[in-house]
Amino acid sequence: MKVKVYKGGSVTEKPLDEHPFGEGVLYRTLKSSVLSHLANRRQGTVKTLGRSEVAGSGKKPWKQKHTGRARAGDRMSPIWRGGGTVFGPLPREHRFDLPARERRVALRTAIFGKLQDGEFVLADLDGVRGAAPSAKSARKVLADMGSPRRALVVLAQSDEIVWKSFRNFPGVVVRPARDLCAFDVASTGIVICEPGAFESLGKRVGLMAGKE
Repeated sequence: MKVKVYKGGSVTEKPLDEHPFGEGVLYRTLKSSVLSHLANRRQGTVKTLGRSEVAGSGKKPWKQKHTGRARAGDRMSPIWRGGGTVFGPLPREHRFDLPARERRVALRTAIFGKLQDGEFVLADLDGVRGAAPSAKSARKVLADMGSPRRALVVLAQSDEIVWKSFRNFPGVVVRPARDLCAFDVASTGIVICEPGAFESLGKRVGLMAGKE
């Protein structure tokens, strides 16, 4: 497999051994990881008022019989405008966690999918690092790679200068390798990864690292 390499303003290709990241995309594992990530981000604070919680009088609106109308107990009934909600959503915890091994496999298979689709670039980002953040330098890097609408920048170590340089570009996310998850990789377009970060990911989620 060949991977794109960005250095000095130009993009070339070089062969890469992808076997540490598996031999195929495990779609069911990847889907479980993405759904877990989305569920864990939900607040679960939605709340509707039931019949016993809405404001209103408990007095019967009319007598039980001899009116020609249906029986009515009070104005809090769900059949009335402004009444309670039947089986409405209530606060709940949506969170569910996956085993660490499954999360590791999901990240590994997500990286393999990007390598397989040609959406993975090993990039030298030294030009973005400087004394101060530079959106101009970050824009040049993105322009040299075809100005992707969505991109994930993976750093070997946390770098505030690089993060501030990319943060104002919509669709661009910056993550250090240690914080990367399968959702970050699967939800982006192109992955721009530093060589040091790629080695770190290989040690963290590669087949040899997981002994799988």
